[in-house]
Amino acid sequence: MHALLNVAVMAARRAGAVLGRNFKKRDTLKVEKKGHNDFVSEADYAAERAVISVIHKHYPEHAILAEESGAQGESDHVWIIDPLDGTTNYLHGFPVFCVSIALQIKGRIEHAVVYDPMREELFTASRGEGAQLDGHKIRVSGNKDLDRALLGTGFPYRQADSELQPYLSMLTKVIKNTAGVRRPGAAALDLCYVANGRFDAFWETGLKAWDLAAGSLIIREAGGIISELDGGENYLETGHVLTGTPRIYRALAKLCASEIKAILK
Repeated sequence: MHALLNVAVMAARRAGAVLGRNFKKRDTLKVEKKGHNDFVSEADYAAERAVISVIHKHYPEHAILAEESGAQGESDHVWIIDPLDGTTNYLHGFPVFCVSIALQIKGRIEHAVVYDPMREELFTASRGEGAQLDGHKIRVSGNKDLDRALLGTGFPYRQADSELQPYLSMLTKVIKNTAGVRRPGAAALDLCYVANGRFDAFWETGLKAWDLAAGSLIIREAGGIISELDGGENYLETGHVLTGTPRIYRALAKLCASEIKAILK
């Protein structure tokens, strides 16, 4: 394992331990509201501190972009961190959440870790070296038929009302033309589930770089496609993402072309 990836793994496991301890006492955690359906808890802050502490112990000169503390430092090496993806799930005792850590070097994601502390599942990738789950290589599913595909999504509850109707139209069309749709509520894990074949495709709007950075590399290293809804490459900036196996990705984009155009209008 690459030394940089190894540090990311150590940081993710340290944060996962923090989340596990706090999960047992989540009813007593202090919670703040950042916006509509957007919360942050003591657990988020504690997990983020744990991640940054491990990284800076080994690479004090590296920069940080973290969900709760924002941008810190200047460097060609930037660690993009979501210490608790799925905070709403976490606070309600719904056991679907994770730690997401990616390392961007000179503008390109090179290493990625997504850790699910409840299932003790560790997804990792380094550019050009494939993607793994708990040390075993993973690939996107071999499903070629949209009508047999299982898709994941995330609801656009933070976006303008103008985006909701075309999203619902897209969701309706997907429901009618696939084997089913799931909405677990932790985008970084959803991306990993595409990478190891649990989902055949996934789409969502309004995400942040820390939601997408690690999972995007894991998907590509597992043989999947990830882009903006319209095929663009700036999904870390726009937060609009469409991903899947090559066949299902193309079929979904074609099926929902008009809805995608309306969402992005």
